[in-house]
Order: sequence, then structure tokens, then C-alpha cells
Amino acid sequence: MKMFASGTALLALIAATPALAQEPSKEDLAELVRAQAAEIASLRQRVEKLEAGATPAPAMAAAPQAPAAPAPEPAPPEPAPQVVVTQPYAPQLVPPGPAERDVERVRAAAVSASGVSTEWGAGLPVFHSADGMFSFKPRGRIITDVSTSTGSKYSGRNLTTTGMRALRMGLEGTVGTHFFYQFESDFSENEVDVVTAFMGWRNRIAPGMDYDVRVGHLFNDRSFEGSTGSDSTPFTERSVVATAIIPQRAFYGLGIMPRLFWKTGHASLTVTGDRIDGDQSTSDNRTVLARAHWNPLKSDRQVLHLGVWGFDEMLHPGKNTLTRNTVIGGRFNGALRLSTGTLIGGTGTTGYGVELGGYSGPLWIMGEAGERHARLDNGRPDFVTRAWSVSGGWFLTGDLPPYNPRLGSFGQPKVLRPVFEGGPGAIELTARYENLEFDDIVTPAQGWAATLGVNWYLNSFTRFQLNAIHWNTQNTAGAYTGKDDGQTLTARVGVTF
Repeated sequence: MKMFASGTALLALIAATPALAQEPSKEDLAELVRAQAAEIASLRQRVEKLEAGATPAPAMAAAPQAPAAPAPEPAPPEPAPQVVVTQPYAPQLVPPGPAERDVERVRAAAVSASGVSTEWGAGLPVFHSADGMFSFKPRGRIITDVSTSTGSKYSGRNLTTTGMRALRMGLEGTVGTHFFYQFESDFSENEVDVVTAFMGWRNRIAPGMDYDVRVGHLFNDRSFEGSTGSDSTPFTERSVVATAIIPQRAFYGLGIMPRLFWKTGHASLTVTGDRIDGDQSTSDNRTVLARAHWNPLKSDRQVLHLGVWGFDEMLHPGKNTLTRNTVIGGRFNGALRLSTGTLIGGTGTTGYGVELGGYSGPLWIMGEAGERHARLDNGRPDFVTRAWSVSGGWFLTGDLPPYNPRLGSFGQPKVLRPVFEGGPGAIELTARYENLEFDDIVTPAQGWAATLGVNWYLNSFTRFQLNAIHWNTQNTAGAYTGKDDGQTLTARVGVTF
């Protein structure tokens, strides 16, 4: 009722306001103030009579009441008074600022009537059922590159191109404590391709030791950079160890992969057929691949990494082409490759490699080497591929390298001071030297590349990359034979959800 009294007083004041717009004299103003005071006093008396006969209403917790303002005194005729309009108290409807919000209330409001809660991860929401039985998260990856090459003696190699390194959408989720799944499809380079697509089961064997088993279309666990996702590589392209010492089916295969994890490392075994395809008229090739890594030194700011891996692949007739065109100076220059020329008649491949590296504070280094033997029919000698690389990086902003000790590969960095929170982000300088040779074939080839780069991570899932590459190739097959060298400048912007 007090609020009603204040409201009626306000209405009376508003009703009288038009008179003020006519520029009244001093005598008129004095008379107006006396009339307003009398009207307010009369209204207040009526309200007090109503309150005396009414049941008091409970006070509103959200809007504390202010005591009624006393009626203004009549103004004397001389001198003319200054007209001051005093607004009666009204509750404020402005929402509280972030510092005033009740954190527990916000968390409780995240649970809807259907029993689903949400939280925001790396750019996309994660959905959880109220009982924790189900979780679901969309996944995405957008990586755009631009590349320009100069200095080649062949004008066909001096190209400027653009491309989508990845344009990926997918999902992942869990059912209960043990079952999980993931699916991703890639739309880059004007093609639709199913990449990761699997179901899995995980459990704990003992304190500090657990396992998982995944079944479906699986990404290789092979070499350090070969096991690192395209959204997490410190350079715009993986090293030649990852791209050349590889099964003929490349990075993916349909099969099963059990993995074992302990406090200082992991081991995996993969058995797969071909990539997902629509051809069931012939048998799949078969690939068995294994990898293990160990961290004999592991602390908050220091890690020593040791790794070994190997694979064996059986090739069926009709699926035995061994032709290689391997990236040496940039992915988006199709003329810049190390090539074998047409090579068919393979019966299988065997490859193996080693990894040695680690980090101390913001500085990291990694060395890899591998060799691949491709077996040929009709008694021909093996086609041999040899590759090695040494790379390193230094975070000028003091951030730690994004090393994942569980998988022995790089992941998304944990940026200490993201740009979106007013910080500089994470700035990393990188360098790499890599060497590749194709031997024991009629058309051998060799090449090397040296790369200097800088990465700017705005936050943990947004990055800019710039690589300056000096490359050298010597092909004996294809359109660009003989010795050749030049420079490639590649830039990238990438977002991972």
C-alpha cells in the first residue's frame, strides 16, 4: 500500500507537469507548488485510511521499501522558490553485474527442466545429463592456408595458391563411465571425406594404469608428428618422417586399436584394412601398426620423450601401386613434390622409426628418423624410403609447449594470457630441418627443406602461423627433373572447437 501511495503521488505530479511548459510567472509557480502540496497531502490521507482497513502484505525480498517522503512545505510568496521535482522511490530493474551474481544460482540455472546441463569448452558447448550418464559435444576444425613459392628454375613451380587444410565438423560423446564414440567428416579441398569415426570402451586396470579399445575408422598412432592432429602441428605441414614413412593407405584405416596407458607412457596396437570406401569387390589390404612412448623424466616443467614405432602392410593385386609424390616445401603447391614416377607391383610395405626429444620450460626439441621398405614382385629389390627431421620451438611469452604426456604427441596449448582476456596470447618461434630420399628404384629422388616459423596462439584453440621454407629437390621422374631449389612462404589461420 505504501508503494501505491508513492505511485499516486507520482501520478499527481506528472499530471501537473504540463503547466510548467508554459513559462509561468513567479506568482504562478508559487501557487502551483502550494496546490501540489495540498493535493499530495489529500491523497496520502486517503491511502492511510485504506491501509488501516487492509491486511498488511508481505514485504518483497527483491525490492526493499524506502520510507515515504514527507510532504513538501508550501513555498513562501517572496522570494520565488526554485522548483525541484523529487522522484518517489521505485525499485531498480537493472540486472546485477557479473561481480554481484550468485555463482551457485547460475550453476543451478544451467540445469533445465529436462535435466540437461551445459558447459562451454574450447569454443563449443558440452552437454551433460543430470545423472552424469550421458555427455555430448560438437566438434569442429577450420584451417585456411595461403602459399606462395618463388625462386624455382621452373615457372610452373612458382605458384601462389590458397586452400582449406581442414574444414571439419563432427561430434563426440559418452554413455556411462566406459563407452565413448566420435565422428568427424572433412569438407576441405572441395571433397567430402569421412575421417575419424569410431566407438570405444575404456576402463581402469589398477591405480595409474588404464586402457581403451577403439573400433572404427582410426587415425594412425605412428611417429611423433604423425600422431599429432593437423590442428596441433607446430608447422603448417608435418615433417617428411610423418608423410613418407607411412602405410600405403596413409593416415587412416578401418579396424581396431587397443591402447594401454600408465603414468609415464603408453603403447598401442592397430590392425586395420583400407580406408572407408565403396569398393567391396576385392579384399582389403591389411596393416598392423604398433607404437610406444616413454617419459623417463617427467615434471611440471620438464619432459624427456622416447618413442618407437613400426608397421607391416600386405598389399593385394589391384591395390599395389607404390607411386609416391611427397610434400617437401608446402602442401598447397601441387608442383612442388618429391616424386618416384609410376611404380606398381608392390606386395607389401614395412616401416619403422624412432623419436627422441622433450622440453624444458618454454623450449622444446624433437628429432625423428624412419625407414620404409616396399616389397616388389618378380624378384625386384625393395623400394626404400629414408627420412629424418630435427625441429624445435621457443615460447617467447613463457608458455609451456603443448606436449600431451598421455599420447606422446602435441595437442592444443594452454595459453597463460589469452588475447580475449586482455593478454598477448602465446608467441612461439620454430625451426626445422628435414631430409627425404627414395632409393633402389629406377627413378630415385632426394630433397631437403629448412623452415623458420612463428606461431601466435590467441587462445587455446585459435592460432595464426607463418612459415618461411627454403627447399631443395632432385627428381629423376615427372615434369620437374634435376636439381631445383626455391622458397615458399605459407600462412595459416586455424580454429579448433
